[in-house]
Amino acid sequence: MTTDDRHPATEDLRLTKVLAALAEPARLATVRTIAALGDSPCVELRQAAGLTISQPTFSHHQRVLREAGIIRERVQGAQRILSIRREDLDACFPGLLDSVLSTPEHLLSDR
Repeated sequence: MTTDDRHPATEDLRLTKVLAALAEPARLATVRTIAALGDSPCVELRQAAGLTISQPTFSHHQRVLREAGIIRERVQGAQRILSIRREDLDACFPGLLDSVLSTPEHLLSDR
């Protein structure tokens, strides 16, 4: 069951998909940037997150995050606005998002 044809319903969220989506550094940076800035237009988000990836690659990462149920995408005029599905994630995985967002930068990757 889905809330629409692009976003999984809350009851369909799975921890393995969420963790796999967050394990990729560009996707994690995207989520942390949305959390810091609030709802953000796609066009501005890539730059604000400090990502040096191409637009098609960024679009792919957005799709993975959306299909995992981490972000919601809505169209507002000519822009696509991304937001975190905080309520849904907290309902399914209490404390997970807060842990991800509060992790110090130096602990995020092995680089």
